[in-house]
Amino acid sequence: MDIDVSPRRIKALPNAVRQPLLKLGLKLIPPFNRAVRRTRLGAVEFYPCDELPWVAELEAHWTEIRDELDAVLARLADVPDTHKAYAGQEFLSTDDKWKAFVFCRGAGEWEEDNCRRCPTTRRLLERVPGLEHAMFSILAPGKRLPAHHGPYAGLVDCHLGLRVPDDRDHCKLRVGDTTVSWDLGRMIVFDDTFEHEVWNDTPHHRAVLLMYVRRPLPLPLHVANLALMRFIERVL
Repeated sequence: MDIDVSPRRIKALPNAVRQPLLKLGLKLIPPFNRAVRRTRLGAVEFYPCDELPWVAELEAHWTEIRDELDAVLARLADVPDTHKAYAGQEFLSTDDKWKAFVFCRGAGEWEEDNCRRCPTTRRLLERVPGLEHAMFSILAPGKRLPAHHGPYAGLVDCHLGLRVPDDRDHCKLRVGDTTVSWDLGRMIVFDDTFEHEVWNDTPHHRAVLLMYVRRPLPLPLHVANLALMRFIERVL
C-alpha cells in the first residue's frame, strides 16, 4: 500500500514554488533508500519484531483491540473503501472489498471520531514511537491486492492479526520471495519497498491493525528520515 506521508500541506505556497520543491524532495528518496539498504536490517524483507520493543505491548492487548474492531465490523457498511479514505489507492482497489477504518494519517493527525469509538486502540497507538499511520485494514472474502511496492524505505509496514480466516493456506501475504499468513495476536513487520501482494481467497473477512512506523535507523539517517518526510508532506 502506498500512502502519502501525511495530509498536512502548505496551502499558501503557489504552485510554481511548490512543484520544484516537491520534485527536489522526490529526487532525494532514491539515494536515501540506498543508504537505508546499507544499514543493519536495511535490506531484509521481514523486520524482526524483537527489534521493536513496542510490539510486545500491542500483542499483549490484542484481544482488547479486537473487541473494538468487532464493534467496527458490526457497522462495516459505514467504513470507507480504502481508495476513498486514501487518495491514490485506485491502482490497488476500486471496489468495496478493501475497507480502511483510519486512526492516524500522519504523526499527530488523528481521526478523532474513529478514535473515540476505539479508545483502547488509540491509547496503545499513542505509545508507538515513530507512528505515522494506523488503521484497521479489512479485506472481504475473495479480495486480492495485486503485486506492488512502496516508494520509501524510511517506514516499515506493521500488521497485527485480529481476524484471520481458519483457512490460512488461502489467506496470505507475499513479500519478495517469502509468503506468510497472519496469526491472531501476532505482529508481522515488513519492508514494503519489496514487491508484495495480499489475497484472501476464503469466505471470511481478514482484518489487521495496519501501521506505518518510522524505521529505526542510526542517528544521521534517523534525522534525515524525519526531515525528508516532513519536507515532502508539506509540499504535496
